[in-house]
Amino acid sequence: MSDTRLQRSLRVTFLGMAANVLLAGGKLFAGLVGHSHALVADAFESFADIVGSIIVWRGIVVASKPADEDHPYGHGKAEPIAAAVISTMLLLAAAGIGLHALREVITPTPGPGPRPFTLLVLLGVLVVKEVLFRYVQREGEAVQSAAVKSDAWHHRSDAVTSLAAAIGITISLVGGPRFATADSVAAVVAAAVIAWNGWSLLRPALEELMDATPDPLLTEHIRVIASAVPGVDAIEKCFARKMGYHLFVDMHVHVDPLMTVERSHRLAHEVKDTVRAQLPHVHDVLIHIEPARPHVGPE
Repeated sequence: MSDTRLQRSLRVTFLGMAANVLLAGGKLFAGLVGHSHALVADAFESFADIVGSIIVWRGIVVASKPADEDHPYGHGKAEPIAAAVISTMLLLAAAGIGLHALREVITPTPGPGPRPFTLLVLLGVLVVKEVLFRYVQREGEAVQSAAVKSDAWHHRSDAVTSLAAAIGITISLVGGPRFATADSVAAVVAAAVIAWNGWSLLRPALEELMDATPDPLLTEHIRVIASAVPGVDAIEKCFARKMGYHLFVDMHVHVDPLMTVERSHRLAHEVKDTVRAQLPHVHDVLIHIEPARPHVGPE
């Protein structure tokens, strides 16, 4: 990982951590004082965000380490691992929030309904979290970090829970005691949205850990670039796998069967250098040279 990419990733992660600490504390205090189950659940989701941001931070730092004897391909897998851990945390948070809120819907706890000021707290949180989501998501796309993009969706999930809680509190305030459970129903809906986001983020992280092809169109583009190098007869196989920000490519290159070992060796380097020059995020290209098959013409 380049120094610029590392600095950008860490900057947005630390910003999210600072915001979550302040917002989580404020929501928990307001939820307890204002008798809002949805706001308390929202606060605990924010505390989970803090842990998630710490995991992202460590994942980015580890992924930025250069290759060594024990990790010859580098440490890029630390990013999808961090993303997978955060996604799992989202799923667990959704389950915890949903079950607690569902119990409150089925057997409501006697007590006063949510206070009006909790609605103002939630609206403020909603605005801050949506702004954070857009900023962190943009930076995650720019640096191509699965961990940073997962952290961005943590902010969006927090915004969703805040919106759902705000709707539930509004219904409770307007409808009176008959609609007191609206606050808890809102928390159930928010938990479902968080669970969907968690699964949506977990799947691509697992695919990267399993070395799934990043994009078939990208693989075809690499084929076209390699095939255009003078001396290359054909590209038989071409595989790509993602390691953090970098791509590692394996390909079989067909050359003239009478070509010398020295010339085929130089040609392999030309193919590698050409691919890396046109696609800077390709970190390495492993090339296997094979004799070209004879072209059979029409009889």
